Amino acid sequence: MLTCIPFSFIENDGNIKDILLAAWITGASGAILLLNSRRGISNELNKRDGYLIVVLGWLSMSLFGTLPYLITGAIPNFTDAFFETLAGYSTTGASILTDIEAVDKSILFWRSLTQWIGGMGIIVLTVAVLPILGVGGMQLFVAEAPGISPDKLQPRIKETAKRLWYIYLGLTVTETLALWTSGMTFFDAINHGLTTMATGGFSTHNDSIAAFSSPLIQYIIIFFMFLAGTNFTMAYFGLHGQFLKVLKNEEFRFYLLFTLLVSLVVGFVIYGLGNETMEKSFRDGAFQVVSIITTTGYVSHDYTAWTPFVTVLFFILMFVGASAGSTAGGVKIVRHILLIRNSILELKRQVHPSAIIPVRFNGKTVSQEIIYNILAFIMIYILIFALGSIAMAMMGVDFMTAVGSVATSLGNIGPGIGSVGPVDNFAHLPDGGKWLLTFLMLLGRLELFTVLILFTPYFWRKN
Repeated sequence: MLTCIPFSFIENDGNIKDILLAAWITGASGAILLLNSRRGISNELNKRDGYLIVVLGWLSMSLFGTLPYLITGAIPNFTDAFFETLAGYSTTGASILTDIEAVDKSILFWRSLTQWIGGMGIIVLTVAVLPILGVGGMQLFVAEAPGISPDKLQPRIKETAKRLWYIYLGLTVTETLALWTSGMTFFDAINHGLTTMATGGFSTHNDSIAAFSSPLIQYIIIFFMFLAGTNFTMAYFGLHGQFLKVLKNEEFRFYLLFTLLVSLVVGFVIYGLGNETMEKSFRDGAFQVVSIITTTGYVSHDYTAWTPFVTVLFFILMFVGASAGSTAGGVKIVRHILLIRNSILELKRQVHPSAIIPVRFNGKTVSQEIIYNILAFIMIYILIFALGSIAMAMMGVDFMTAVGSVATSLGNIGPGIGSVGPVDNFAHLPDGGKWLLTFLMLLGRLELFTVLILFTPYFWRKN
């Protein structure tokens, strides 16, 4: 929070005292908890502790994250402030702000910073913490992560987190400098650097990336969005010159080829409309495809205006997600790969019922336990989407907006379809709908099981 003060000082927006108060309340609360936790608390953590720490930690961050909005009066309503904060930390990017450019720069920086913090938080969780808890088959996705050893949570987890922070920070700084030298102001560059690497999508302009006419800026953001949607373990190998290892990774290859293919399809559709040049058609198509697949949610064009086919295609892309172990949300590509392979092999098993035909990924056999885990994850994901859409419709929200808002919140994307599309926001939704979508953002961000397990009676039993 204190990092917002220089922007407040430069702009002379009168928020310095309010930001200091928000920081003091947060710091004092943390100090009290820290002192209290040193009194005879065991350092041994079990899985039950891990689930509670993850969920309560995320909620606590979001609760205190509302303070700069509330105290400065930028977002005086608690429901809206909590929605905006969790949309930041979960890197969803859904917003209730109707005029972003009217908000003080110090608050806009805090808004972007929540996404950057949340993006790194989920990287550490998926690469270092969730495999230990056995959440969602994450053991498979990060099996080659540097420094991970499930039998030695400390200090390995600290070592891994440190390496990931260096990569994350380095890429953010690199993108910020690239955007700054390409025509953005420093303030715009640093904010978009923070929210691109987090695949969050918060922008400092009402028109998002459409506010910048420079093709170079759009290409830079496309590149870094794609990079942010890549498994950070692959980024680690790439930075160490192990490019062959990256190219051999099946998830990365599918991610790259699928993104290129869909971008080409959308580019041809846009060009066929006859309103744009070929270069701009494919640039706009690639930008929006990468933005949705990586769940960043930036907007360079209203994709709902590119024929009903493209609208439906983009709605489907909201259920894809990028790579596991990245800052992206959604189902994740590796789950789709394994689900498709298991389904194809199931047909083969019907012909040869006695044969043992395992699913393979990156040349290794995938355990049946992980396959069951993925099947359960996807079934629960679809069920929550259906129930969430019904709940939104019961609150008086129209069908397109109901399914669009639930899909984009659960997938941590940002823009949806209907009245929460790429040129709209979430301000008009009823408060009950905002709280439901806030819960879905958290649920999607923490891989479903981490949150849902807290609602089961056997989690709270002593034995």
